[in-house]
Amino acid sequence: MTSFLDELAWRGRLAQVTDDAGLRKHLAGGVRRAYIGFDPTADSLTVGNLVQIITLALIQRSGHTPVVVVGGGTGLIGDPSGKTAERTLRTRDEVNANVERQKRIYERILDFSQGVSNRAMLLNNADWLCELSYLDALRDIGKHFSVNMMIQKDSVRERLHNRDQGISYTEFSYMILQAYDFLHLYEKHGVTIQSGGSDQWGNIVAGTDLVRRKHAAEGEAAETYGITTQLITKSDGGKFGKTESGAIWLTANRPGETSPNRTSPYAFYQFWLNTADADVPKFLRTFTLLPREEIERLESIHAADPGKREAHRSLARHMTEMLHGKTEMESVELAAKALFSGDVRSVNVETLLQVVEALPPEKRHVSKADEPTGYASVTGSGVNVLEIVAASGVTASNREAKEAIQSGAISINGVRIAGVQQMLTASDLIRQPDGGLLALVKRGKKTWGGVVIPPPAGIVPR
Repeated sequence: MTSFLDELAWRGRLAQVTDDAGLRKHLAGGVRRAYIGFDPTADSLTVGNLVQIITLALIQRSGHTPVVVVGGGTGLIGDPSGKTAERTLRTRDEVNANVERQKRIYERILDFSQGVSNRAMLLNNADWLCELSYLDALRDIGKHFSVNMMIQKDSVRERLHNRDQGISYTEFSYMILQAYDFLHLYEKHGVTIQSGGSDQWGNIVAGTDLVRRKHAAEGEAAETYGITTQLITKSDGGKFGKTESGAIWLTANRPGETSPNRTSPYAFYQFWLNTADADVPKFLRTFTLLPREEIERLESIHAADPGKREAHRSLARHMTEMLHGKTEMESVELAAKALFSGDVRSVNVETLLQVVEALPPEKRHVSKADEPTGYASVTGSGVNVLEIVAASGVTASNREAKEAIQSGAISINGVRIAGVQQMLTASDLIRQPDGGLLALVKRGKKTWGGVVIPPPAGIVPR
Protein backbone atom coordinates (compact mmCIF):
# COMPACT_ATOMS: atom_id res chain seq x y z
CA MET A 1 0.00 0.00 0.00
CA THR A 2 1.76 3.16 -1.19
CA SER A 3 1.82 6.36 0.84
CA PHE A 4 -0.30 9.08 -0.69
CA LEU A 5 1.79 11.54 1.36
CA ASP A 6 4.75 10.70 -0.86
CA GLU A 7 2.54 11.03 -3.92
CA LEU A 8 1.28 14.46 -2.81
CA ALA A 9 4.84 15.54 -2.04
CA TRP A 10 6.11 14.43 -5.46
CA ARG A 11 3.28 16.31 -7.12
CA GLY A 12 4.23 19.44 -5.16
CA ARG A 13 0.90 19.62 -3.36
CA LEU A 14 1.71 18.74 0.25
CA ALA A 15 1.71 21.78 2.54
CA GLN A 16 1.25 20.79 6.21
CA VAL A 17 0.69 17.65 8.28
CA THR A 18 -0.27 17.67 11.96
CA ASP A 19 2.07 14.73 12.71
CA ASP A 20 3.96 13.41 9.69
CA ALA A 21 5.64 10.44 11.39
CA GLY A 22 2.49 9.46 13.26
CA LEU A 23 0.34 9.67 10.13
CA ARG A 24 2.74 7.54 8.10
CA LYS A 25 2.65 4.84 10.77
CA HIS A 26 -1.14 5.13 10.93
CA LEU A 27 -1.48 4.72 7.16
CA ALA A 28 0.81 1.68 7.17
CA GLY A 29 -1.39 -0.04 9.75
CA GLY A 30 -4.42 -0.69 7.54
CA VAL A 31 -7.08 0.85 5.34
CA ARG A 32 -7.90 4.32 6.66
CA ARG A 33 -10.71 6.75 5.91
CA ALA A 34 -9.90 10.33 4.99
CA TYR A 35 -12.37 13.11 4.29
CA ILE A 36 -12.54 16.49 2.60
CA GLY A 37 -15.47 18.89 2.88
CA PHE A 38 -17.01 20.76 -0.05
CA ASP A 39 -19.13 23.89 0.05
CA PRO A 40 -22.51 23.67 -1.76
CA THR A 41 -23.02 27.42 -2.22
CA ALA A 42 -23.30 26.89 -6.01
CA ASP A 43 -24.83 24.13 -8.14
CA SER A 44 -21.41 23.17 -9.49
CA LEU A 45 -17.75 23.39 -8.47
CA THR A 46 -14.94 25.34 -10.13
CA VAL A 47 -11.55 24.09 -11.30
CA GLY A 48 -10.09 25.39 -8.05
CA ASN A 49 -11.96 22.61 -6.22
CA LEU A 50 -10.29 19.98 -8.38
CA VAL A 51 -7.17 19.92 -6.20
CA GLN A 52 -9.16 18.47 -3.32
CA ILE A 53 -11.09 15.98 -5.46
CA ILE A 54 -7.80 14.79 -6.99
CA THR A 55 -6.39 14.46 -3.46
CA LEU A 56 -9.27 12.11 -2.63
CA ALA A 57 -8.59 10.16 -5.83
CA LEU A 58 -4.93 9.75 -4.83
CA ILE A 59 -6.06 8.57 -1.38
CA GLN A 60 -8.25 5.94 -3.03
CA ARG A 61 -5.51 4.86 -5.44
CA SER A 62 -3.18 4.33 -2.49
CA GLY A 63 -5.63 1.81 -1.01
CA HIS A 64 -7.48 3.98 1.50
CA THR A 65 -11.11 5.13 1.55
CA PRO A 66 -11.97 8.65 0.39
CA VAL A 67 -14.94 10.35 2.03
CA VAL A 68 -16.67 13.30 0.39
CA VAL A 69 -18.55 15.46 2.88
CA VAL A 70 -20.87 17.96 1.23
CA GLY A 71 -21.78 20.82 3.51
CA GLY A 72 -25.54 20.68 3.40
CA GLY A 73 -25.47 21.88 7.01
CA THR A 74 -22.41 24.15 7.13
CA GLY A 75 -23.47 25.54 3.75
CA LEU A 76 -26.39 27.18 5.53
CA ILE A 77 -23.82 29.17 7.56
CA GLY A 78 -20.89 29.83 5.22
CA ASP A 79 -17.15 29.57 5.84
CA PRO A 80 -15.59 33.00 6.56
CA SER A 81 -12.15 31.81 5.35
CA GLY A 82 -10.89 34.12 2.63
CA LYS A 83 -13.98 36.33 2.82
CA THR A 84 -13.88 40.05 3.62
CA ALA A 85 -17.63 40.42 4.07
CA GLU A 86 -20.59 38.43 5.37
CA ARG A 87 -21.89 35.80 2.99
CA THR A 88 -25.41 35.81 1.64
CA LEU A 89 -27.15 32.93 3.40
CA ARG A 90 -28.73 30.27 1.18
CA THR A 91 -32.09 28.67 1.81
CA ARG A 92 -32.25 24.96 2.68
CA ASP A 93 -33.88 24.20 -0.65
CA GLU A 94 -31.07 25.99 -2.53
CA VAL A 95 -28.36 24.17 -0.60
CA ASN A 96 -30.03 20.76 -1.02
CA ALA A 97 -30.43 21.32 -4.77
CA ASN A 98 -26.76 22.29 -5.05
CA VAL A 99 -25.70 19.16 -3.14
CA GLU A 100 -27.59 16.95 -5.58
CA ARG A 101 -26.10 18.63 -8.65
CA GLN A 102 -22.54 18.47 -7.32
CA LYS A 103 -22.72 14.69 -6.88
CA ARG A 104 -22.17 14.06 -10.60
CA ILE A 105 -18.69 15.63 -10.31
CA TYR A 106 -17.47 13.31 -7.54
CA GLU A 107 -18.86 10.30 -9.36
CA ARG A 108 -16.76 11.21 -12.42
CA ILE A 109 -13.47 11.00 -10.55
CA LEU A 110 -13.92 8.71 -7.55
CA ASP A 111 -14.96 5.05 -7.58
CA PHE A 112 -18.24 4.47 -5.74
CA SER A 113 -18.71 0.93 -7.10
CA GLN A 114 -20.27 -1.56 -4.69
CA GLY A 115 -17.66 -4.22 -5.38
CA VAL A 116 -14.67 -2.03 -4.46
CA SER A 117 -13.37 -2.66 -0.93
CA ASN A 118 -12.31 0.96 -0.44
CA ARG A 119 -15.15 2.46 -2.44
CA ALA A 120 -15.68 6.18 -2.00
CA MET A 121 -18.28 7.45 0.45
CA LEU A 122 -20.45 10.55 0.05
CA LEU A 123 -22.02 12.07 3.15
CA ASN A 124 -24.04 15.23 3.78
CA ASN A 125 -23.33 16.96 7.08
CA ALA A 126 -26.92 18.22 7.18
CA ASP A 127 -27.79 14.67 8.28
CA TRP A 128 -26.14 15.25 11.67
CA LEU A 129 -25.80 19.02 12.05
CA CYS A 130 -29.50 19.66 11.52
CA GLU A 131 -30.21 17.17 14.33
CA LEU A 132 -27.81 18.89 16.74
CA SER A 133 -29.57 21.00 19.39
CA TYR A 134 -28.15 24.35 20.42
CA LEU A 135 -27.84 23.32 24.07
CA ASP A 136 -26.03 20.09 23.17
CA ALA A 137 -23.64 22.03 20.95
CA LEU A 138 -22.77 24.48 23.74
CA ARG A 139 -22.47 21.78 26.41
CA ASP A 140 -20.67 19.01 24.51
CA ILE A 141 -18.66 20.94 21.90
CA GLY A 142 -18.37 24.59 22.87
CA LYS A 143 -16.63 23.82 26.16
CA HIS A 144 -13.64 22.46 24.22
CA PHE A 145 -13.08 25.74 22.34
CA SER A 146 -11.25 28.79 23.60
CA VAL A 147 -12.51 32.11 22.25
CA ASN A 148 -8.96 33.42 22.62
CA MET A 149 -7.81 30.73 20.20
CA MET A 150 -10.69 31.23 17.78
CA ILE A 151 -10.10 34.97 17.34
CA GLN A 152 -6.48 34.30 16.41
CA LYS A 153 -7.59 32.65 13.18
CA ASP A 154 -6.60 34.89 10.25
CA SER A 155 -10.05 35.11 8.67
CA VAL A 156 -11.64 36.01 12.02
CA ARG A 157 -8.94 38.47 13.08
CA GLU A 158 -9.07 40.34 9.77
CA ARG A 159 -12.84 40.70 10.00
CA LEU A 160 -12.70 41.84 13.64
CA HIS A 161 -10.34 44.64 12.61
CA ASN A 162 -12.74 45.77 9.88
CA ARG A 163 -15.07 48.26 11.57
CA ASP A 164 -17.40 48.40 8.57
CA GLN A 165 -17.92 44.63 8.22
CA GLY A 166 -16.96 42.78 11.39
CA ILE A 167 -18.05 39.15 11.68
CA SER A 168 -21.38 37.75 12.79
CA TYR A 169 -21.74 35.13 15.51
CA THR A 170 -23.10 32.87 12.76
CA GLU A 171 -19.86 32.84 10.76
CA PHE A 172 -17.74 32.94 13.92
CA SER A 173 -19.33 29.60 14.87
CA TYR A 174 -18.37 27.94 11.57
CA MET A 175 -15.12 26.54 13.01
CA ILE A 176 -17.04 24.75 15.76
CA LEU A 177 -19.45 23.15 13.29
CA GLN A 178 -16.65 21.97 11.00
CA ALA A 179 -14.79 20.53 13.97
CA TYR A 180 -17.95 18.70 15.01
CA ASP A 181 -18.03 17.16 11.53
CA PHE A 182 -14.71 15.46 12.28
CA LEU A 183 -15.95 14.28 15.67
CA HIS A 184 -19.11 12.78 14.15
CA LEU A 185 -17.18 11.17 11.28
CA TYR A 186 -14.63 9.70 13.68
CA GLU A 187 -17.25 8.24 16.01
CA LYS A 188 -19.82 7.07 13.45
CA HIS A 189 -17.75 6.26 10.35
CA GLY A 190 -14.21 5.60 11.60
CA VAL A 191 -12.73 8.57 9.73
CA THR A 192 -9.31 9.49 11.13
CA ILE A 193 -7.91 11.97 8.59
CA GLN A 194 -9.10 15.32 7.28
CA SER A 195 -7.53 17.14 4.34
CA GLY A 196 -8.13 20.52 2.72
CA GLY A 197 -6.47 23.57 1.26
CA SER A 198 -3.83 25.39 3.30
CA ASP A 199 -6.39 28.12 4.08
CA GLN A 200 -8.28 25.46 6.08
CA TRP A 201 -5.41 24.65 8.44
CA GLY A 202 -7.02 26.35 11.45
CA ASN A 203 -10.34 24.57 10.93
CA ILE A 204 -8.63 21.20 10.42
CA VAL A 205 -6.49 21.50 13.55
CA ALA A 206 -9.60 22.52 15.50
CA GLY A 207 -11.26 19.29 14.36
CA THR A 208 -8.37 17.01 15.31
CA ASP A 209 -8.09 18.74 18.69
CA LEU A 210 -11.82 18.42 19.41
CA VAL A 211 -11.80 14.67 18.80
CA ARG A 212 -8.76 14.15 21.02
CA ARG A 213 -9.99 16.40 23.83
CA LYS A 214 -13.46 14.90 23.98
CA HIS A 215 -12.15 11.35 24.05
CA ALA A 216 -9.36 12.21 26.49
CA ALA A 217 -12.03 13.58 28.85
CA GLU A 218 -13.70 10.17 28.59
CA GLY A 219 -10.43 8.36 29.31
CA GLU A 220 -9.82 7.26 25.73
CA ALA A 221 -7.05 7.96 23.23
CA ALA A 222 -8.16 9.14 19.79
CA GLU A 223 -5.85 9.07 16.79
CA THR A 224 -6.69 11.81 14.27
CA TYR A 225 -4.62 13.67 11.69
CA GLY A 226 -4.84 16.69 9.43
CA ILE A 227 -3.29 17.44 6.05
CA THR A 228 -3.35 20.56 3.89
CA THR A 229 -2.44 21.02 0.25
CA GLN A 230 -0.79 24.00 -1.42
CA LEU A 231 -3.06 26.66 -2.87
CA ILE A 232 -2.81 27.00 -6.65
CA THR A 233 -0.87 29.92 -8.07
CA LYS A 234 -0.12 30.88 -11.68
CA SER A 235 3.31 31.84 -12.94
CA ASP A 236 2.09 35.31 -13.94
CA GLY A 237 0.54 35.99 -10.55
CA GLY A 238 -3.01 35.88 -11.94
CA LYS A 239 -5.89 34.10 -10.25
CA PHE A 240 -6.20 30.46 -11.26
CA GLY A 241 -9.50 29.33 -12.76
CA LYS A 242 -10.63 32.71 -14.07
CA THR A 243 -10.91 33.79 -17.70
CA GLU A 244 -12.34 36.85 -19.41
CA SER A 245 -15.63 34.95 -19.57
CA GLY A 246 -15.63 34.21 -15.83
CA ALA A 247 -15.05 31.13 -13.68
CA ILE A 248 -14.35 27.71 -15.20
CA TRP A 249 -16.90 25.22 -13.88
CA LEU A 250 -16.62 21.42 -13.73
CA THR A 251 -20.01 20.67 -15.29
CA ALA A 252 -21.81 21.60 -18.50
CA ASN A 253 -25.52 22.26 -18.83
CA ARG A 254 -27.52 19.14 -19.62
CA PRO A 255 -30.59 19.33 -21.89
CA GLY A 256 -33.14 21.56 -20.20
CA GLU A 257 -30.63 23.15 -17.80
CA THR A 258 -29.89 26.87 -17.97
CA SER A 259 -27.59 27.39 -14.98
CA PRO A 260 -24.99 30.16 -15.40
CA ASN A 261 -22.54 28.07 -13.34
CA ARG A 262 -21.53 25.89 -16.26
CA THR A 263 -18.64 25.58 -18.73
CA SER A 264 -19.05 23.72 -22.01
CA PRO A 265 -16.67 20.82 -22.77
CA TYR A 266 -15.14 22.87 -25.60
CA ALA A 267 -14.44 25.90 -23.37
CA PHE A 268 -13.12 23.53 -20.68
CA TYR A 269 -10.73 21.92 -23.18
CA GLN A 270 -9.56 25.32 -24.40
CA PHE A 271 -8.94 26.49 -20.83
CA TRP A 272 -6.38 23.73 -20.29
CA LEU A 273 -4.98 23.93 -23.82
CA ASN A 274 -4.23 27.64 -23.30
CA THR A 275 -2.26 27.05 -20.11
CA ALA A 276 0.89 29.19 -20.00
CA ASP A 277 4.05 27.24 -20.89
CA ALA A 278 5.50 27.87 -17.43
CA ASP A 279 2.44 26.36 -15.71
CA VAL A 280 2.04 23.17 -17.76
CA PRO A 281 4.42 20.94 -15.71
CA LYS A 282 2.83 22.04 -12.42
CA PHE A 283 -0.69 21.53 -13.71
CA LEU A 284 0.15 18.05 -15.03
CA ARG A 285 1.26 17.08 -11.53
CA THR A 286 -1.52 18.91 -9.70
CA PHE A 287 -4.63 18.08 -11.69
CA THR A 288 -4.07 14.90 -13.68
CA LEU A 289 -4.07 11.30 -12.56
CA LEU A 290 -1.46 10.37 -15.14
CA PRO A 291 1.30 8.07 -13.82
CA ARG A 292 4.60 9.59 -12.79
CA GLU A 293 6.48 8.11 -15.75
CA GLU A 294 4.08 9.70 -18.26
CA ILE A 295 4.16 13.08 -16.54
CA GLU A 296 7.96 13.08 -16.47
CA ARG A 297 8.04 12.09 -20.16
CA LEU A 298 5.74 15.00 -21.03
CA GLU A 299 7.78 17.37 -18.87
CA SER A 300 10.94 16.35 -20.72
CA ILE A 301 9.33 16.96 -24.13
CA HIS A 302 7.90 20.26 -22.93
CA ALA A 303 11.24 21.47 -21.56
CA ALA A 304 12.98 20.67 -24.86
CA ASP A 305 10.36 22.35 -27.07
CA PRO A 306 7.26 23.98 -25.52
CA GLY A 307 6.16 24.99 -29.02
CA LYS A 308 5.30 21.37 -29.86
CA ARG A 309 2.45 21.72 -27.33
CA GLU A 310 2.29 17.96 -26.78
CA ALA A 311 2.12 18.47 -23.02
CA HIS A 312 -0.59 21.13 -23.45
CA ARG A 313 -2.71 18.75 -25.54
CA SER A 314 -2.22 15.84 -23.13
CA LEU A 315 -3.29 18.07 -20.24
CA ALA A 316 -6.39 19.27 -22.10
CA ARG A 317 -7.34 15.76 -23.25
CA HIS A 318 -6.91 14.18 -19.84
CA MET A 319 -8.85 16.84 -17.96
CA THR A 320 -11.72 16.97 -20.48
CA GLU A 321 -12.09 13.20 -20.56
CA MET A 322 -12.00 13.06 -16.76
CA LEU A 323 -14.85 15.56 -16.32
CA HIS A 324 -16.88 15.12 -19.53
CA GLY A 325 -16.07 11.66 -20.88
CA LYS A 326 -14.15 10.31 -23.84
CA THR A 327 -16.85 11.03 -26.45
CA GLU A 328 -17.06 14.73 -25.56
CA MET A 329 -13.27 14.98 -25.40
CA GLU A 330 -12.91 13.53 -28.90
CA SER A 331 -15.64 15.85 -30.24
CA VAL A 332 -14.06 19.02 -28.89
CA GLU A 333 -10.59 17.94 -30.00
CA LEU A 334 -11.97 17.38 -33.50
CA ALA A 335 -13.54 20.84 -33.33
CA ALA A 336 -10.21 22.39 -32.33
CA LYS A 337 -8.51 20.72 -35.29
CA ALA A 338 -11.35 21.75 -37.61
CA LEU A 339 -11.02 25.38 -36.56
CA PHE A 340 -7.35 25.22 -37.46
CA SER A 341 -8.02 23.64 -40.87
CA GLY A 342 -11.31 25.43 -41.54
CA ASP A 343 -13.25 22.19 -42.14
CA VAL A 344 -16.01 22.99 -39.66
CA ARG A 345 -18.69 20.90 -41.38
CA SER A 346 -16.91 17.76 -40.17
CA VAL A 347 -17.88 18.66 -36.59
CA ASN A 348 -21.26 17.91 -35.00
CA VAL A 349 -23.54 20.92 -34.56
CA GLU A 350 -23.76 20.65 -30.76
CA THR A 351 -19.98 21.05 -30.49
CA LEU A 352 -19.96 23.94 -32.99
CA LEU A 353 -22.47 25.74 -30.77
CA GLN A 354 -20.04 25.26 -27.88
CA VAL A 355 -17.35 26.84 -30.07
CA VAL A 356 -19.54 29.91 -30.65
CA GLU A 357 -20.39 30.11 -26.95
CA ALA A 358 -16.66 30.17 -26.13
CA LEU A 359 -15.93 33.07 -28.51
CA PRO A 360 -15.48 36.59 -27.05
CA PRO A 361 -18.83 38.44 -26.76
CA GLU A 362 -17.91 40.84 -29.56
CA LYS A 363 -17.40 37.91 -31.92
CA ARG A 364 -20.67 36.11 -31.42
CA HIS A 365 -24.05 37.42 -32.49
CA VAL A 366 -27.57 36.11 -32.03
CA SER A 367 -29.73 37.51 -34.81
CA LYS A 368 -33.09 39.12 -34.15
CA ALA A 369 -36.04 38.33 -36.38
CA ASP A 370 -36.15 41.82 -37.95
CA GLU A 371 -32.43 42.00 -38.76
CA PRO A 372 -30.99 41.36 -42.24
CA THR A 373 -29.47 38.19 -40.77
CA GLY A 374 -32.82 37.10 -39.30
CA TYR A 375 -34.34 33.72 -40.11
CA ALA A 376 -37.00 35.05 -42.51
CA SER A 377 -34.44 36.95 -44.60
CA VAL A 378 -31.98 34.09 -44.83
CA THR A 379 -34.58 31.47 -45.72
CA GLY A 380 -36.34 33.85 -48.13
CA SER A 381 -34.31 35.81 -50.65
CA GLY A 382 -31.06 35.18 -48.79
CA VAL A 383 -28.59 37.50 -47.09
CA ASN A 384 -25.55 39.30 -48.46
CA VAL A 385 -22.25 38.00 -47.13
CA LEU A 386 -21.34 41.46 -45.86
CA GLU A 387 -24.23 41.31 -43.39
CA ILE A 388 -23.04 37.99 -41.97
CA VAL A 389 -19.40 39.12 -41.81
CA ALA A 390 -20.35 42.40 -40.10
CA ALA A 391 -22.57 40.62 -37.57
CA SER A 392 -19.81 38.12 -36.73
CA GLY A 393 -17.44 40.83 -35.50
CA VAL A 394 -14.38 39.56 -37.38
CA THR A 395 -14.03 42.99 -39.03
CA ALA A 396 -14.45 46.45 -37.54
CA SER A 397 -16.36 48.00 -40.46
CA ASN A 398 -18.09 47.23 -43.78
CA ARG A 399 -15.10 48.67 -45.60
CA GLU A 400 -12.77 46.31 -43.77
CA ALA A 401 -15.17 43.44 -44.48
CA LYS A 402 -15.14 44.23 -48.23
CA GLU A 403 -11.34 44.37 -48.29
CA ALA A 404 -11.08 41.06 -46.41
CA ILE A 405 -13.49 39.36 -48.84
CA GLN A 406 -11.75 40.79 -51.90
CA SER A 407 -8.39 39.55 -50.63
CA GLY A 408 -9.81 36.03 -50.15
CA ALA A 409 -9.43 36.15 -46.36
CA ILE A 410 -13.05 35.28 -45.47
CA SER A 411 -14.67 31.86 -45.34
CA ILE A 412 -18.09 30.94 -43.95
CA ASN A 413 -18.69 27.42 -42.67
CA GLY A 414 -15.49 26.28 -44.34
CA VAL A 415 -16.25 27.76 -47.79
CA ARG A 416 -14.19 30.68 -49.08
CA ILE A 417 -16.32 33.67 -50.08
CA ALA A 418 -15.88 34.62 -53.75
CA GLY A 419 -17.04 38.23 -53.74
CA VAL A 420 -18.90 40.99 -51.91
CA GLN A 421 -22.08 40.48 -53.97
CA GLN A 422 -22.47 36.84 -52.96
CA MET A 423 -25.79 35.92 -51.35
CA LEU A 424 -26.14 33.20 -48.74
CA THR A 425 -29.22 31.03 -48.27
CA ALA A 426 -30.17 28.41 -45.71
CA SER A 427 -28.28 25.74 -47.66
CA ASP A 428 -25.01 27.66 -47.10
CA LEU A 429 -25.50 27.64 -43.34
CA ILE A 430 -25.45 24.87 -40.74
CA ARG A 431 -28.81 23.66 -39.44
CA GLN A 432 -29.12 23.59 -35.64
CA PRO A 433 -31.03 20.92 -33.71
CA ASP A 434 -33.74 23.47 -32.82
CA GLY A 435 -34.29 24.34 -36.49
CA GLY A 436 -32.19 27.50 -36.41
CA LEU A 437 -29.12 28.24 -38.52
CA LEU A 438 -25.45 28.83 -37.79
CA ALA A 439 -22.67 30.68 -39.61
CA LEU A 440 -19.07 30.31 -38.48
CA VAL A 441 -17.00 33.07 -40.06
CA LYS A 442 -13.23 32.77 -40.37
CA ARG A 443 -10.91 35.64 -41.22
CA GLY A 444 -7.37 34.72 -42.07
CA LYS A 445 -5.88 31.82 -40.15
CA LYS A 446 -7.03 32.41 -36.57
CA THR A 447 -9.87 34.93 -36.27
CA TRP A 448 -13.32 33.42 -35.81
CA GLY A 449 -16.80 34.83 -35.31
CA GLY A 450 -20.20 33.20 -35.04
CA VAL A 451 -23.72 34.18 -36.05
CA VAL A 452 -26.55 32.19 -34.49
CA ILE A 453 -29.91 32.57 -36.26
CA PRO A 454 -32.75 31.34 -34.03
CA PRO A 455 -35.83 29.80 -35.66
CA PRO A 456 -39.21 31.51 -35.45
CA ALA A 457 -41.90 30.05 -33.22
CA GLY A 458 -43.55 27.02 -34.75
CA ILE A 459 -40.45 25.50 -36.36
CA VAL A 460 -40.26 21.83 -35.42
CA PRO A 461 -36.75 20.87 -34.21
CA ARG A 462 -35.17 18.05 -36.11
